[in-house]
Amino acid sequence: MFKKTTEYLRGAVEELHHVRWPTRQQAVRLSLIVIAFVFCTAIFFGVVDFVLARIVSLLLSFT
Repeated sequence: MFKKTTEYLRGAVEELHHVRWPTRQQAVRLSLIVIAFVFCTAIFFGVVDFVLARIVSLLLSFT
């Protein structure tokens, strides 16, 4: 069990050496893109939720 765990961890570390990590500029740019996308998506779903709530409220007022 200990030998398999050690082999796994060595393999994981070896694979991490093969990873091509992004530069700081790339990481910042991609992070800003993700934040902007999340912000736009949140606004979109907020508007959809607001409109659907108004529709449900309108439909319930008829009963």
